[in-house]
Amino acid sequence: MSTYDVVILGGGPGGYNAAIRAGQLGLKAACVEGRATLGGTCLNVGCMPSKALLHASELYDAAMGGEFANLGIEVKPSLNLAQMMKQKDESVTGLTKGIEFLFRKNKVDWIKGWGHIDGPGKVTVTDSAGGKTELSAKDIIIATGSEPTPLPGVDIDNQRILDSTGALSLKEVPKHLVVIGAGVIGLELGSVWRRLGAQVTVVEFLDRICPGVDVEAGKTLQRSLGKQGFSFKLGSKVTSATTSANGVQLRVEPAAGGEAELIEADYVLVAIGRRPYTQGLGLENVGLATDKRGMLENKGHRTQAPGVWVIGDVTSGPMLAHKAEDEAMACVEQIVGKAGEVNYELIPSVIYTKPELASVGKTEEQLKAEGRAYKVGKFPFTANSRAKINHETEGFAKVLADERTDEILSVHLVGPSVSEMIGEYCVAMEFSASAEDIALTCHPHPTRSEALRQAAMNVEGMATQM
Repeated sequence: MSTYDVVILGGGPGGYNAAIRAGQLGLKAACVEGRATLGGTCLNVGCMPSKALLHASELYDAAMGGEFANLGIEVKPSLNLAQMMKQKDESVTGLTKGIEFLFRKNKVDWIKGWGHIDGPGKVTVTDSAGGKTELSAKDIIIATGSEPTPLPGVDIDNQRILDSTGALSLKEVPKHLVVIGAGVIGLELGSVWRRLGAQVTVVEFLDRICPGVDVEAGKTLQRSLGKQGFSFKLGSKVTSATTSANGVQLRVEPAAGGEAELIEADYVLVAIGRRPYTQGLGLENVGLATDKRGMLENKGHRTQAPGVWVIGDVTSGPMLAHKAEDEAMACVEQIVGKAGEVNYELIPSVIYTKPELASVGKTEEQLKAEGRAYKVGKFPFTANSRAKINHETEGFAKVLADERTDEILSVHLVGPSVSEMIGEYCVAMEFSASAEDIALTCHPHPTRSEALRQAAMNVEGMATQM
């Protein structure tokens, strides 16, 4: 039996960051991961490969759709899908190898296989050949992540009916792709294949896209995607799917009840969310049980079992890689006696479509429901100089500030590169900044970031740019 200070189950953003931080703090750490590569869903079949395809498909669409021609760039592009997938895979490989390097640098052991908790401080790892390795540790961190949520009546085979992993590796561009679920994953992967030439229909149970985001921001994004060729069937549910050699026939009904219709597609992407990966971990051996969603409770990243911690998608909070990373560092710092903590009020969220949608803090609807008195400052990208000359004027910046103190309560951005700009407000809000603080801060001209300042200025009706 190998003995460690801490054993981490899972090598995704939560697990590998926990392992690296443990090594940095002088702990003897082991990370248990059964995939052939480190990085979990995010690096292997999630965040990273999807962004590689979003970037490539956006450039292809710009060349094909007339944007290049409008700029005076005359090209006749052709799609080499195999090369597009190859560069995506090469990028992912580089990232996963980078984590292996950081493990070696920080003296972290990667135990290849699947971990099972046998009791307090005891983990058995089973590798792909069936071999077993026994580990002991003072502390165990569960960071096993999540998996796609299945949809009853629609069986995923990753041939015609795909999950997010299958949608990242298609060998051809769909003629008609139906996306079930209008959340982040569905809209991003739908954007990839729409840009490459597919007809895309999104079926969503609710009467709006992007559940949980600011309603005004969500409606703005939906209008933009509609202009790009997305078709939306909101307030609808898929009740069955029949596959054939060449496609899928879906039965779609109104969510509120009513007459069904049949939709034909050659591929279907099921993207209704993700569920925690907590089955088969041996939780019962340390007296732990999940809720009906499969999640583990935590209090300051601790479970009810002494010496067992939990971070990332397997516990409460948004299923986001950067949330898991924050929890990883805070968790390990608590293990060594430091005061690690996560500010859950300031975890940003991003949808990497075009335009992008990024936000931090509560939605306007949540503030209204709380009875919080607030002021609104908005600024459209149509009035931003850099956005105008780049022909990317859809969207806006919206700042919500406390009516009495002017403290920034939340920010909602729809527009070009807003994923790179939301961090400014995350920092500002961490220091309890006021809208006036941003309004008085000089921003470079001409940049898209000026819209952030102008929105803050407009909290008091003082925007100056056009």
